[in-house]
Amino acid sequence: MKKVVSILGARPQFIKAAVLSRIIRDQKQFTEVIVHTGQHFDKNMSDVFFQEMEIPKPKYNLNINGVGHGAMTGRMLEEIEKVLLLEKPALVIVYGDTNSTLAGALAAKKLGIKVVHVEAGLRSFNMAMPEEVNRILTDRISDLLLCPTNTALSNLKNEGFDHFGSKVVLSGDIMKDSVAYYSKLSDEKSGIVRSLNLEHNGFVLATIHRQENTEDLKTLKAILEGLNSISADTLVVMPLHPRTKVMMKKFNIEFEGLLIEPVGYFDMLQLLKHCKLVITDSGGLQKEAYFNQKPCIIARKQTEWVELLEGGFALIVGSDPVKIKDAYTYYQENTPDYKLELYGNEVGLNMYREILNFLA
Repeated sequence: MKKVVSILGARPQFIKAAVLSRIIRDQKQFTEVIVHTGQHFDKNMSDVFFQEMEIPKPKYNLNINGVGHGAMTGRMLEEIEKVLLLEKPALVIVYGDTNSTLAGALAAKKLGIKVVHVEAGLRSFNMAMPEEVNRILTDRISDLLLCPTNTALSNLKNEGFDHFGSKVVLSGDIMKDSVAYYSKLSDEKSGIVRSLNLEHNGFVLATIHRQENTEDLKTLKAILEGLNSISADTLVVMPLHPRTKVMMKKFNIEFEGLLIEPVGYFDMLQLLKHCKLVITDSGGLQKEAYFNQKPCIIARKQTEWVELLEGGFALIVGSDPVKIKDAYTYYQENTPDYKLELYGNEVGLNMYREILNFLA
């Protein structure tokens, strides 16, 4: 039986991999070895996802974190290469756009192992973003590129992928499957809305974690100013990313909403279900908001998920506190039409079949 190695390291990757890993186990046509790089190491951002989503315990945990981009990627490359030499897989699956993604793809490619990139073709067209560098390089050396949207497919075509010898496929967005599958389980297993006394109080869900927003003091203060202006009208609940927490504590930045610890996937789904709208700089949460029929205010200068903008499901505000408040006001008066279907159906099964055909 052929073997594949899946490289995981961050929250969005755990969520995407949970769907595909479950299908692999159910179908029993090839085996999967999971490698956790340790990029997200906080219990609430790592272990809880494996427990809740019943992802098999990683065979390898590299525990690489807390260092700069170069050191992190380099150490991951070295350690993943050791794993691949031991396991000798037929192919390696990488997800998204983190340092773990790039390190896994590089390690495999240098050993002549085929690379599958889930969520290929996304572009922000902002090379100052580490994620943009990671995704461009990963795409270029991948052999099977599974694109979530037609826009992603067009991006690769425009970059010349018709001539690179790789296989490019429109697969849809696997996070849709994840939200659909785990939504009912979250109703049974999460009590966060009740414990925070949010059942009958409309609230705004906010997450801020990106390097561009958290490491620039002026930018972070501006975003929190915008959130505080909304808190005067509606409670803003913010699960606090470790990087954001450090900056807020270091510079004594006040937040007038409700700060909570990072949450697991079930708790996040419940917060999404019960909130009025979402304010985030997370790519994954933009789509999860859409899947839960909640408007999204994007605290970035661009988004890879342009379909959300085109359909009126999201607005880009950057870090401007006035634009943040104006977008909030807009969505108090306007409701998007969620009848529009984005991102495909039975995506995980489609991806599995593409991988199986690729292995044949």
